[in-house]
Amino acid sequence: MVDLIANFDTLHQLYRAYMPFIAPAGLFVATTEPHFLGQEIKVGYRLPGATSVNEFQGIVVWINPLGASGGRPAGIGVKILSDAPEHKQRIENLLSRELASGDLTCTM
Repeated sequence: MVDLIANFDTLHQLYRAYMPFIAPAGLFVATTEPHFLGQEIKVGYRLPGATSVNEFQGIVVWINPLGASGGRPAGIGVKILSDAPEHKQRIENLLSRELASGDLTCTM
């Protein structure tokens, strides 16, 4: 059973949620549900233009509370634990041109 689902309709949304500074990879999921650091959860995410949902097991490593600074959305950063190289490659292939951007993200 998936605990949270993130739908990324655009590459910009995916760019803002991707956390390349988390090894091996991480993904921010906007949510107002309470979570805690170290919590294990299962996340589903849909990439731009995709019809299928990808799933991974992860651990909460980042929390943006309601009213976070910089207008960042409430949510959690999840370190990808299961099949991380596959998820990382899938996401980075889509974001190849975006990764060098200086645009703000949901976390930093």
